[in-house]
Amino acid sequence: MKQDVSEIEKIETKCPECGSKKLINDHERGEVVCGACGLVIDDNIVDMGPEWRAFDHEQRDKRTRVGAPITYTIHDKGLSTMIDWRNKDIYGRDIPARNRAQWYRLRKWQRKIRISGATERNLAFALSELDRDSSRLGLPRSVREAASVVYRNAVENKLIRGRSIEGVVAASLYAACRRCNVPRTLDEIAEVSRVSKKEVGRTYRFLTRELHIKLPPTSPVDYVPRFASELGLSGEVQSKAIEIIEKAMEKGLTSGRGPTGVAAAALYIASVLLGERKTQRDVADIAGVTEVTIRNRYKELTEQLDMGVTL
Repeated sequence: MKQDVSEIEKIETKCPECGSKKLINDHERGEVVCGACGLVIDDNIVDMGPEWRAFDHEQRDKRTRVGAPITYTIHDKGLSTMIDWRNKDIYGRDIPARNRAQWYRLRKWQRKIRISGATERNLAFALSELDRDSSRLGLPRSVREAASVVYRNAVENKLIRGRSIEGVVAASLYAACRRCNVPRTLDEIAEVSRVSKKEVGRTYRFLTRELHIKLPPTSPVDYVPRFASELGLSGEVQSKAIEIIEKAMEKGLTSGRGPTGVAAAALYIASVLLGERKTQRDVADIAGVTEVTIRNRYKELTEQLDMGVTL
């Protein structure tokens, strides 16, 4: 599809007859004409814009008839209608009490007919689980959409069979977090889901292998803003920690080390250097590592980078 669009764009930006780039869009006739030789390059162009005019923002809002964009986080992509739970009519007036029982039954039937079969029912359950886990992790909407796409791909390729829905949902979330550079650790994912860390990791490896998902290793830099924010550290400390990590990466000190441990140690060093000292326990609790890990990474970084920091 992308190739087709790019080919069309190439054709439209250059006249195939004389090679001139002076093209004129005639919106009244729906044609594209070459300004040099007069050749009609394209005709019957569909105007994709609205057929109405608006002169201010209020008019534009009133005349817009489109609904919300489609979303992969709902099993029917949000294309079906819903009866609002509030007992109000289109004018905002209360529905009479004698009709409320009827609306309650209609709402109930509407919910039922939105799901047509077992596959859709499982998908709806999985996506509601995904939404719940995402909310508890505080993930943005883009990550939820990406995780929903990964889960839907797993369903299309029949990779769910023999595995728990919760496990595949958790693995999809983990993959989406890494893809969107909003990393969460396996421990964090396992804590909010109903499966163990071991199962999340195993299902994640299975999905990446079967769906050919290629993700680069997580960088410790990705964890710094979140950890610093939760510790209440300033932007200067964040910048210093990132600088330390980049130096460590140049010398190959992060290879084979857990990214959260390196990020935690760099933040600890930066907080000491800039006078915003936090205890190793505070940093360890936020990063989800042990104090021993922070001390080990701390020693490696200060010795190899000649930081001149003392405990």
